[in-house]
Amino acid sequence: MPQWLLDWLASTGAEAAVFLSAFISTTLMPGGSEVFLVGALTQTPDNVGRIARLILLAGLGNTLGAMTSWGIGRMIPHKETSNFAQNWLKRYGAPALVLSWLPVVGDALPVAAGWLRMPFWSSLFWVAIGKFLRYLTVAWVTLSML
Repeated sequence: MPQWLLDWLASTGAEAAVFLSAFISTTLMPGGSEVFLVGALTQTPDNVGRIARLILLAGLGNTLGAMTSWGIGRMIPHKETSNFAQNWLKRYGAPALVLSWLPVVGDALPVAAGWLRMPFWSSLFWVAIGKFLRYLTVAWVTLSML
């Protein structure tokens, strides 16, 4: 890897990239927030404060992005339709949003929750748990391999 990239990953610029990538990747646009997080973690594996900050920023960005998707779902006119995400949420309720970290279907869950008019605070709670567990797991696997 070029030295300039390693230096950047060790800087606070990488922290902003982790947050923005996490925010963008939880919408229906593809992103690579895990790549930014892993890259930044590998540059300062002994800095506990930075590790916590990176996990917090990734989780916060991804949660805010998911809740943006929830808000978009609220704006979609209500008509009778059925898809996997809606059926899943109707069956299991807001706790199913903990699976919003999953690829593909996870992005649709917050949109469906908003469309189904699930309560904001319970949706936020379950989304945040899933998102933060995702990044804690990525960090733990990354740091255990160093």
